[in-house]
Amino acid sequence: MRILVVGAGAIGGYFGARLLEAGRNVTFLVRERRAEKLRESGLKVKAFDGEFGIDNSPLVLSNEIAQPFDLVILSCKAYDLQNAMDSFASAVGPGTLILPLLNGMAHLDALDAHFDAANVLGGQCQIAATLNAHGEIVQMTDMHALVFGERAGGRSARVDAVAAQLDGAQFDLTVSENVLQSMWDKWVFLATLATGTCLMRTPICDILAAPGGEDVLRGLFTECEGIAADNDHPPSEGTLMRARSFFADRSSTMTASMLRDLENGAPIEADHIVGDLISRRRSKPEGGSMLEVAYANLKAYEAKRARTSAK
Repeated sequence: MRILVVGAGAIGGYFGARLLEAGRNVTFLVRERRAEKLRESGLKVKAFDGEFGIDNSPLVLSNEIAQPFDLVILSCKAYDLQNAMDSFASAVGPGTLILPLLNGMAHLDALDAHFDAANVLGGQCQIAATLNAHGEIVQMTDMHALVFGERAGGRSARVDAVAAQLDGAQFDLTVSENVLQSMWDKWVFLATLATGTCLMRTPICDILAAPGGEDVLRGLFTECEGIAADNDHPPSEGTLMRARSFFADRSSTMTASMLRDLENGAPIEADHIVGDLISRRRSKPEGGSMLEVAYANLKAYEAKRARTSAK
């Protein structure tokens, strides 16, 4: 199976490198600047369990794609989605499956409009990773899981074929028969983590140490959970228990990648992760919405960033 990984950043680079390490037929679609860096120093991964590298990893630029691939793994940021779709369009044939690992749900509508919706799978990943100043991928915790499946539910021969390629590559793989629920579960968790840590500009442990901090996190999570229920995807009791335990862990130094982007003055996925979630709510909570306050905070950051960059 010929696999195209769109981008060689923290997420695509990590999972793509693991697949290459396992002997899979993987090519990275990259921009010229990233291609030059990878040709010069290779794809380096500082994994949680040790470092490894891929020299001479297969690379392709958008205008060099000569034929369709069997599988496209998409892990770009939401604000780069349109450019990403344009860049890999020539890699998509009638039988090409597209596996997006973006957060939220809005990207599914965009992909369905651009390609054959029947060939767009559901998926999500759980990993804390970033690129360091040298362009190396740094895995920050031992978590590295990928979940995917048919959006209509159940199992299929094509999903099993993809699973055979993704399995055995030193990351945790789950083929879900209800992948949309998995995506909603992550969305609820991530939206809480992103809004909480960005609003307070600090990790979980510091929020919990502040007077009323635990109430802030609990309120955000309850709002996000309620929106999932509004959309017929309420988290299971087990999912709720794990999330509540996570957001009550006073030793946790976890933040969202959105906070790291914000602190670096970079673009953020405010609309895709938070704004779109709010738009799917059926009724506003009594006493006001903490989620809307957090969203306003993120949009104020974006407005300031746009104003200062325009000077």
